[in-house]
Order: sequence, then structure tokens, then C-alpha cells
Amino acid sequence: MTIERHRSNQRMSQVVASDSMVFLAGQVAKDASADIAGQTAQILAQIEELLALAGTDRSNLLSANIWLPDIREFQSMNAVWDAWIDGANPPARACVEARLARPELKVEIQVTALRSRARTADHDPLNPKQVNE
Repeated sequence: MTIERHRSNQRMSQVVASDSMVFLAGQVAKDASADIAGQTAQILAQIEELLALAGTDRSNLLSANIWLPDIREFQSMNAVWDAWIDGANPPARACVEARLARPELKVEIQVTALRSRARTADHDPLNPKQVNE
């Protein structure tokens, strides 16, 4: 089994992929001054980029976890989510109200996806290769 780690530091990786599974870290907006719709759009663009890096896309999402510090923003976040999501392949999803790491953050989204085909390389299955990017 090969484990790939992308955009890593000593604390975490933004993407971890193993065979056919892709796990993304929770994503937050880079421009936290944006409103909930703007932050959600930024995050979904980041998710698309990270999924592509791992060899998949939003049509292969399995699950999504969404955290909102103010659940009253639910409809505004959903408007952006609904326009972005592949309606033919919606993931399982949970959305909860929770305090985020910084008060200016209005949403955090974490997803898990399937790769349409597992990346395979010549490797010893007892000695998994780790790819750090």
C-alpha cells in the first residue's frame, strides 16, 4: 500500500491518499474578511484543487463535514454548496455548529473522496512509499 501526503508540514497534511481513498484536511478560507458565501466559494475552490492533486474530483466525493460557528448562516453556505456540488453524485454530509480556530472564520469543510482508479507504483507492499509534496 502506498500512502501519499501532499502539502504537508510537521503538524498535518492537506491531502492524504492511499490506494483508492483520498482524505482532505479541514479547509478554511484564505481571505477570512469575506462573507459566508465568499468563504464557502474559496474553500470549495481549494477542495477542487486538492482533489485534482490527488487524482480525483468532486464527482467522487464520499462524505463531507461542515462546521459553522453560526448555524444561522446555514442557508447562505448551502446556496454556494448546492451550486458547486455534483447533483448526480452528492456525498453523505454532516453540518454542525461549532466554534472554529479563529473568530473571523465563518465555515470549515472537510471531505473524503474516492479515486476513480488507485495510483499504483512499483513498490514493496511491506515497505510503503510516502510521497510528500
